[in-house]
Amino acid sequence: MSGIARRLYRGEIDVDFVGRRKLWYGLSALLLVVSTVGLLLNGLNLGVEFKGGSVFSFKAPTAVIEQVRGAFGDAGAHQVIVQTTNNGWRVTTESLPAEEVTTVQKAVAQRFGLPQNQVTLQVIGASWGGQVADKAVTGLIVFMLAIILYLTVAFEWKMALSAVVALLHDLVITAGVYAWSRFEVTPATLLGFLTILGYSLYDAVVVFDMIKEVTAKLGTTSKMTYTQAANNALNHTLIRSLNTTLVAILPVAAILFVGTSLFGAGTLKDLSLALFVGMIVGTYSSLCVATPMLVTLKEREPRYQAIARRLASQGARGAAKASRQPVTAGAANGAADGEKRRKK
Repeated sequence: MSGIARRLYRGEIDVDFVGRRKLWYGLSALLLVVSTVGLLLNGLNLGVEFKGGSVFSFKAPTAVIEQVRGAFGDAGAHQVIVQTTNNGWRVTTESLPAEEVTTVQKAVAQRFGLPQNQVTLQVIGASWGGQVADKAVTGLIVFMLAIILYLTVAFEWKMALSAVVALLHDLVITAGVYAWSRFEVTPATLLGFLTILGYSLYDAVVVFDMIKEVTAKLGTTSKMTYTQAANNALNHTLIRSLNTTLVAILPVAAILFVGTSLFGAGTLKDLSLALFVGMIVGTYSSLCVATPMLVTLKEREPRYQAIARRLASQGARGAAKASRQPVTAGAANGAADGEKRRKK
């Protein structure tokens, strides 16, 4: 493994990403189907900020999650979500009437030996979450339009289309992970979704810029097809993409796996999962989705079709010429000696 890592870092490994496009398309299709099924069957576990509810906060250092959940259940709450925070416990329930809120506060305070006024309440209406969702959708639409405009001006519309397809690919798969894992979707999650869009776009732009530079030299006398040139450019940016992903994902993984489990940073969990999944999928899509799709679109242009036909005909003529090479005297004598030995 260390030898492969050294060769990869030195740029000595040439991976045929574009040539294996059917493999990547099949893998992406499978991931998209699984994600879509999860969204249809399970849906997203929307937080209280979106569907409304009652949020109780209190301190009970000696309590455990089962005790807290049981206290609220015995008091009459049904949809109980328990979280630990730096300030104690945060328990979310369905929207409760005023009289039931008082009953729950009194029951929880008695269970854990607290004054009733130390069990604080925050009521959140679903209308606020709807406003957040609407603004997030508006931001996503504006972001996509800005991407299409920028990439069309800076590069071309085929690169813009490939990048947008890769971004949608990343969004659906990340949402599918939330659907299957049942992680709560909060406003912090939406921020994570918008962040991974920018990250995925950055990676795609780096690759496209190198492809544009390499393929600009292709002409009537080129010795490479567009596919070969694009794959060459992709390999030149491979170590950069992997290094960027590794450096970015280490602190996110620390927040997700260490911060949430050891320090109870519940709010950061909602953000870090979206970033963790999105960065991995974004790197994959820029290498294995965006670039192969761009090559598929560009190969249909007459200019690059002519280059591919010329190189293919040259290869065929070279193979035919090699098959018609005359047999040398040494080879003929060797064949004659072999025939004599067989006769003996």
